[in-house]
Amino acid sequence: MEQSVEQKRIKDKFIAARGYWRPWTDTILNLHPAFLERYADYAGQPARKGPLSPRMVELVYVALDASSAHMYGPGLTTHLKGALNAGATPFDVLDVLHLVAMQGLEAVYAGTAILAEELGAQKPDNSQSNGVPIGDEFKAAHPVAASLIEDLARFDAEYAQVVMDFIEFGGTGKGLSDNERLLVQIALNACFTAFNPEAVRLHIRAALNKGIPASEILQVIQLGAHLSVHGTALGAISLNEIIESAEGQGHESQ
Repeated sequence: MEQSVEQKRIKDKFIAARGYWRPWTDTILNLHPAFLERYADYAGQPARKGPLSPRMVELVYVALDASSAHMYGPGLTTHLKGALNAGATPFDVLDVLHLVAMQGLEAVYAGTAILAEELGAQKPDNSQSNGVPIGDEFKAAHPVAASLIEDLARFDAEYAQVVMDFIEFGGTGKGLSDNERLLVQIALNACFTAFNPEAVRLHIRAALNKGIPASEILQVIQLGAHLSVHGTALGAISLNEIIESAEGQGHESQ
């Protein structure tokens, strides 16, 4: 189908704002171009207008697309390329993927807290736990995990130790700064795909205590919202397949 001047304008605008073009965008451009233009504005605004560098924006997108709560391959590939083109290193990416692997711990922390509440006056079996030593360096680099691991160790010191080792030694030590790690963790927990209010609160508190500006925190929160368009993409692809199938059957019946 030949595109109008207006459709070409919107396509160029979309690519400039989002950095990609997909079959689903073609479908929506043909059927509802106004949606595509407004989506480009909506999705592009927090990436362009906030204080974070293009490198950091792309790394947040890498985390969100790679997260086990989303796992969107096309977006991950796009933003991996974007991150590297914006100056990120493979070590930055591996640190992001380490944080993605750590995301499941948030549920362990929350579940253990519920267990402690339900036990009430009952004390856990002290034979299982004498606590684990948490050094000042670990506390400074991982303030949220440090406070939660102390509670976890009351129930299972051995597990708490391997968790702490994974957090401390799973990163490369050559990529993200401690502040950048906190911002990625806020993004992962604030995204609608795995929204965890208590984890968001704890990581925001730690970020503010470290002097991270509220504007940077707000930007990583905003970046996750428009990932919901991946559901739109799925629907648009299915819609296009049905339309093409119906048109094909119409031609056959003529």
